[in-house]
Amino acid sequence: MFWTFVATVVCGLGAAGIALGIRASTRNKAPKWLIPVFAGAGMLGYLIYMEYTWFDQKEARLPDEAVVVSTESDGILWRPWTFVLPYVTAFSTVDTKSISRDTSSEDIVRFTLYRFEQKMTDAVSHRVHIINCATRELVPLGSDGSPRVDNLKLLEPGDPLYETVCAE
Repeated sequence: MFWTFVATVVCGLGAAGIALGIRASTRNKAPKWLIPVFAGAGMLGYLIYMEYTWFDQKEARLPDEAVVVSTESDGILWRPWTFVLPYVTAFSTVDTKSISRDTSSEDIVRFTLYRFEQKMTDAVSHRVHIINCATRELVPLGSDGSPRVDNLKLLEPGDPLYETVCAE
């Protein structure tokens, strides 16, 4: 967060410097309001760039055993350009090293699912799940290790999460 703030200020100062150069090259005939407009546009441009490249940067930093299984793109009301060009605001990954078949049935697989969200500060959460590969039923485990059957979800046959976990 701190470095994003510093980079935003630097982009604003750089854009304001371009406006100062324009004013100097026109012998101060360009309007003075050009300087804050350029500074604001530079900061806004940098923040928009960071929003649209957030997923690519996070994905590049993931270890080899992390497989992205879903992404979410939402339009945000106070960012109207996202309705035209949506960007990834959250994604989920499976840690393939955490996949284990430690129950009596070979169809039951336990794994850890990580969720990354782009907010004011990046949020990362993880939860252990079990999946029945024969019936495609996904169930999260509670903090005590018991299945939370009330949150049972049936996955589609071609779901990337199902394909990643059950192919192991």
